[in-house]
Amino acid sequence: MVDNFRMSLDPQLEKAQLRIQLLQQRKALSKAEWQDKSHRLCCHLQSSDLYQGSRTILAYISFRQEPDLSSLFTETTHQWGLPRCMKKQLVWHRYCVGDTLQAGKYGILEPLPDAPILTGDEVDLILVPSVGCDRAGYRLGYGGGFYDRLLSLPQWQSKPTVGILFNFGDLLDLPIASWDKPLQGVCTEVGLRQISSE
Repeated sequence: MVDNFRMSLDPQLEKAQLRIQLLQQRKALSKAEWQDKSHRLCCHLQSSDLYQGSRTILAYISFRQEPDLSSLFTETTHQWGLPRCMKKQLVWHRYCVGDTLQAGKYGILEPLPDAPILTGDEVDLILVPSVGCDRAGYRLGYGGGFYDRLLSLPQWQSKPTVGILFNFGDLLDLPIASWDKPLQGVCTEVGLRQISSE
């Protein structure tokens, strides 16, 4: 089914239409499938050099059946950061299991405003929630532009980024805009592939 979906992908298909299709596929996963795929994705991530060589990692709390990374947060070898939406920007806070979270503007759980802030110079790796990604590392997000704005800022531009998604969203091509920033890697339940910079 994945191959058929990839083969039928029209590079000119509008992002909005593609987003709807992929979100519907994600929503259709049973709880058991979602948990199994999330577990396998986390295992691939943990075994990668990129992950093992990082100390402070930015992540997210799963929302609407995004891949669940919460099993990673118990690791004491890593410091974790979670985002909080503030106007049109993401502000990053330190997170440890057990810290209080609250629903933000979009209903996503996020740190409290007074939680310790993480700055760009402390961060080694950014795990980017993605609806889809393509072979060149371009990402289809939710349309809000939060990560595009983040990754265009000087303090974040040089940070390694890995798109986190299920394999049915790993596509050959995506329609891209001038402001889109390619990621350095893509991780699914099938494995982690790093994107060549060539």
